[in-house]
Amino acid sequence: MNEAWQVMLTVARKDALLLGRTRDSLLATAFYAALVLLVLGLALGPDDAKLRPAAAGAVWAALSLSSAIASGRAFAQEQEAGALEQLTLYPGPHGALYLGKWLGIWLQLLVLVLMVLPLGLLLFGAAGGGQALPWPALGLVAVLGVTGLSAASTFYAAITVNLRAREALLPALAFPLLVPVVLSTVKATGLLITGGWSSEVAAWLSFLAAFDVGTLVVCTLLFPFALE
Repeated sequence: MNEAWQVMLTVARKDALLLGRTRDSLLATAFYAALVLLVLGLALGPDDAKLRPAAAGAVWAALSLSSAIASGRAFAQEQEAGALEQLTLYPGPHGALYLGKWLGIWLQLLVLVLMVLPLGLLLFGAAGGGQALPWPALGLVAVLGVTGLSAASTFYAAITVNLRAREALLPALAFPLLVPVVLSTVKATGLLITGGWSSEVAAWLSFLAAFDVGTLVVCTLLFPFALE
């Protein structure tokens, strides 16, 4: 157990340090998310009656698409450097390797959501204007949503890393599994924006938390087979 924790934390620390030094992946995902928000905002037009109801969907659409870009680099860096095989030979269970990669992507997406969520809500007229939003509850939605997005997309990134068309295949494979995450986060965020905390929000978050835990457990158990 201690060995598994050491492997997970070592891999996560490596990816976090690499992200902090280069920042290319974070900047690329942040730019992509902002571009998605801008395109959706321009498509809906300046009418607040259309923009505000679409705020939650626009934010999580941008984040879900960006998660594919971020997770696509999770194993691609080692694959491009010819170090992917050496990484899999690292002493310790392969499930811990998955958790380490997931934790690195989770941290990256968490930084991204701290930028995208306020920007998206402001751009779509759901924040500002003297309206107080339940930011702690929105933060909880963000953490749970990022957990689900990173768990599924990191797993499929390992499956597609050696394929030629991995950039196209990763979203195609991961997005069907991400539907419950996107649906839950959009519904919970929309309810918080319009009416604040309620029992319905709690129900959506309970479902999302259960999905996150289940996805992490299943992906950790299946990860050794994904590497073969």
